[in-house]
Amino acid sequence: MIPTTERLDQGLIVSVQAPQGSPMRDPQVIVAMAEASLRCGAVGVRLESPEHIGAVRRRCPDALIIGLWKCTFPDSSVYITPGWREVQAVWSAGADMIALDATQRHRPDGQRLEELIQRCRSELRAPLMADVDSVSNGLNAAELGCDWVSTTLYGYTEKTAGQPPPGLSLLPELRQELKTSVRLICEGGIASPSAARAALEAGADNVVVGTAITGVDLQVKAYCQGMKG
Repeated sequence: MIPTTERLDQGLIVSVQAPQGSPMRDPQVIVAMAEASLRCGAVGVRLESPEHIGAVRRRCPDALIIGLWKCTFPDSSVYITPGWREVQAVWSAGADMIALDATQRHRPDGQRLEELIQRCRSELRAPLMADVDSVSNGLNAAELGCDWVSTTLYGYTEKTAGQPPPGLSLLPELRQELKTSVRLICEGGIASPSAARAALEAGADNVVVGTAITGVDLQVKAYCQGMKG
């Protein structure tokens, strides 16, 4: 179940993920970080892979879980829940909402975004979080039926590669143009409480923070590199 608007409003969602090959990727480590985040006030968690979604669901049965599955394909740069197989796996694992790449980029095996969203809605009745990189892609995703729109991919697609996240500049226009029923999320590059506050002031309904809270691998590397000058 998706919590009420009153419970969600201006709340923090923690992205609890770890890179392939990291000891932090152990399901029990992910579960511990997710539970700690929820106990300390996060309104939900964003989890990657059916394995991690299932593990957290068993430990935290009442948690709001936004699920995704990162899978790479040789014929496409889309990797966040790119197709129907990944969507089904995320939903079956226990996610309350499915996050997927909602840019207009070519998808694996020629799958079409509008067809994927329609199938999610009709066959699974699954709420969807659209990860986008621009205002136009955000508005398009909402028009196609996504419940939440997030700036997750700003700075991470071919068209926005030179623009460092967070995508604060997208928020005012998206909030103005989106229906009030569509939640606007700022995700990507939020590295401090003040940055999270700035996102809310720019129009976001919620903020997702990952690396700055749970990204042990990247944080340690950054410190080590910085200390070497």
